[in-house]
Amino acid sequence: MEIADLFRADKSGGSVSRHAVIIYFQYGHEELDPLHELESRLRILLYHNNVGELDGHEIAMDSTDGYLYLYGNNAEELFKAIRPTLLETPFMRKAAVYLRFGAVDDKQAKEIDFILE
Repeated sequence: MEIADLFRADKSGGSVSRHAVIIYFQYGHEELDPLHELESRLRILLYHNNVGELDGHEIAMDSTDGYLYLYGNNAEELFKAIRPTLLETPFMRKAAVYLRFGAVDDKQAKEIDFILE
C-alpha cells in the first residue's frame, strides 16, 4: 500500500480526489477529554452534513500542541461545516488551518493556509 491509497474513497482502486483540512493548534491541557469531546462533536457534525470525515489527531507528548486531520471531497465545504464548532472551542483559537484541494499525489493541487479567526 502506498500513501496515495489512503486518500482513495473507492478502495477498488479508482482515483477519487480526497481534499484535506489539517489544523495545527495550541492545546495546553493535561487531560485529553476536551480534545476527545471536540472530535465527537466534529464527527457528529460531519456525519449529518455528509461533507467528510475526521481521521484523527496527533498530540505532543507534553500536550502543548497538536494536529487534527480531516478529509473529504471538497476542502472548502468541509472547513465551512466545522468552522463554527472550532470557533466555539477555546484551544482552537488562532489555530493554523491548511486546506489542500486535491489528492496527495496531485502535484498541481491548490493549497492555502491561514489562521482561524
